Amino acid sequence: MKLECKICGISDSKTLNFLINYKYPPELIGFICNYPKSKRFVDINSLQKLLKVDNKKSQFVSVLVKPDEFILNEMQNLNFDYYQIYDCTPDEIKSIKKKYNKKIISAITVETKEDIIKYKKYEDCSDIILFDGKGYEKSLEFDHTLMENVPDNINRMIAGNIKHNDNLDKFMKICNYIDISGGVETSGLKDISKVKIFLDNVKKLND
Repeated sequence: MKLECKICGISDSKTLNFLINYKYPPELIGFICNYPKSKRFVDINSLQKLLKVDNKKSQFVSVLVKPDEFILNEMQNLNFDYYQIYDCTPDEIKSIKKKYNKKIISAITVETKEDIIKYKKYEDCSDIILFDGKGYEKSLEFDHTLMENVPDNINRMIAGNIKHNDNLDKFMKICNYIDISGGVETSGLKDISKVKIFLDNVKKLND
């Protein structure tokens, strides 16, 4: 099985251009679109400028926390392939998917085994299910062995305190995607040298 990756929290054109033009680009690139509490938040005007690029082999992800109709309408006009949605019910996500015709990453924040099994409510309305640590932008870690309770037929993504130089072998059996943000930063900013190490390691793992 191939392990794919998402680099999240992109907010500047230099990093974005590096990612889409790198010899091993990430499959997914995420942007924080309606959560101003995050230091990685990008407002609508900046997004309009930032996303005027050819994303080539990568797909763009709009990360949304309980989005309202206004922000969803704004996102519809931008170059996004996926909506990654936090804090919405399965019915709300079904409605969003139908109305806006986007692929959906449903995010579940995990602390216990009971949190993990919430995936069952979202599997029929999601293209990918993200299992993330509590804390949103603080990227708290959770016990990844809990992922053993999720069957292989679920398209699984893991986030939460993943480092740029982690041993990625441990993720191969428990997920399809790894999602990294703070782990490729230095002093709160994306660090191209760390991004490169991470992408190279993903490539080596898949070879």
